[in-house]
Amino acid sequence: MIAGLLLAAGAGRRYGMPKALVRHGDRLLVQHAAGVLRAAGCDRVLVVLGAAADEVRAAAPDLPSTVVNPDWESGMGSSLRTGLGVLAETDATAAVVLLVDMPGVSAEAVRRVLAHASPSALAQGGYGDRRGHPVLLGRDHWAGVAASAVGDRGARDYLRAHDVLVVPVGDVADDTDIDVK
Repeated sequence: MIAGLLLAAGAGRRYGMPKALVRHGDRLLVQHAAGVLRAAGCDRVLVVLGAAADEVRAAAPDLPSTVVNPDWESGMGSSLRTGLGVLAETDATAAVVLLVDMPGVSAEAVRRVLAHASPSALAQGGYGDRRGHPVLLGRDHWAGVAASAVGDRGARDYLRAHDVLVVPVGDVADDTDIDVK
């Protein structure tokens, strides 16, 4: 089983509101991103919420499984740890991580990265000479990723210290995040 892990817990301080509640077309960013993971073929999608979690759930009742990161204010690292902790209790062999504020990441980009899923996999989207999202974490790496995910640093330090397959996705995706209105 391959899981999609959507990190959507932040308060969006630079943006002025939680990005999970930002409208993207006819739905919220959180619904859009969860839909991308579903369309890409993830067997299970888990959404990590934090800021305004009750409001997000009320505004997006069609979300897949959700979990609230009680330490969301400490940064993205705690949300990644929370999500991986929940997935560790499942039979998922790998998780593809997506951030809520990157609406340009397409299902095709996620599919390309997912094609390399295995318990030992480490892969991420490539945009020319830059690495980005989506990020694929094989189960064998979850403990190490969780240990290095601190503050606003998710898997970045872990990925820099390991051999990572970079999968070209720049022709079908854009992982630019939305930071300001």
